[in-house]
Amino acid sequence: MRMLDDLKPGDRYAGGPLTLSEADIVDFARRFDPQPFHLDPVAARDSVFGGLAASGWHTAALTMRMIVDGETKLAGGFIGVTVEEISWPQATRPGDDLRIESEVLEVRPSTKRPDRGTVRIRTLTYNQKDEVVQRMTAVLLVPRRSMPE
Repeated sequence: MRMLDDLKPGDRYAGGPLTLSEADIVDFARRFDPQPFHLDPVAARDSVFGGLAASGWHTAALTMRMIVDGETKLAGGFIGVTVEEISWPQATRPGDDLRIESEVLEVRPSTKRPDRGTVRIRTLTYNQKDEVVQRMTAVLLVPRRSMPE
């Protein structure tokens, strides 16, 4: 498990893959984002997407799963302080094979709490065509191994 002391800007970590089915998209949409372009392939054809598309929040949830199961392995878990950016430049579609690549952008020990700090990390979610389907930059709380002297 990585502590704040183990991280430095430029570190990269991968995760995935996960494959998304039409049933996965419809099931998630039924529960959390019941819009026609997420629920009904026929209705979705006449939408801006031109076919069934996963909710952005579904893509975000799948990304989170790949982060947790991936290479990063932060001690204490992935505790979000803030999300600076989340965008979906391409729709996630049935049959997509998703993977992630995360890069540490900044590591900051806390000035008030010496047992922890924050890490700013960008995670890109790709489909099998290497198209970015989600871009997210977040700040996470991470415990420290060593205390400053």
